[in-house]
Amino acid sequence: MSYEKNGNGFFTVLKAVAFALAVSLLAVVVFACVLRVKPLSDRAVYFVNQVVKNLAVIVATLLFVRGEKGWLKGGAVGLLFTLASYLTFSIVAHTFSLSALAVAELFVGLIAGAGAGAIAVNLR
Repeated sequence: MSYEKNGNGFFTVLKAVAFALAVSLLAVVVFACVLRVKPLSDRAVYFVNQVVKNLAVIVATLLFVRGEKGWLKGGAVGLLFTLASYLTFSIVAHTFSLSALAVAELFVGLIAGAGAGAIAVNLR
C-alpha cells in the first residue's frame, strides 16, 4: 500500500483493528454484565455477539480508513479483526476449534469491512 497523508495504509489498518477489538471487548464485557441480570438463550447471545463484532468493524473502518482502495483496507480490517477477536476469545475461553462457522465469520467480517471501506472513502 502506498503512503497516505495520515501515515502508511498498513498502520491505518492496524489502528482500526485495535480500535475495533477494544470496542468489541468493551461491548462484550457490558453484555456479560447484562446477561448476569437477564439470561438469554445461546442463540440470542451468538446473534448479539455477531452484531457487536460487525458494528465494531464498520465503525472502526468508517473512522480510520481514508484515501484510495477503501474496500481493500476495509476488507483487511474486517479480516484481521475477525482473526484477532477469534484468537482473543479462544484464549479467554481456553478452547480453540476451527469450524465452518469460524470460516463463515471471517467471510462476513471481510464483507462488512470491505463495504464500510468503500463507503468511508466516498464520504470524504
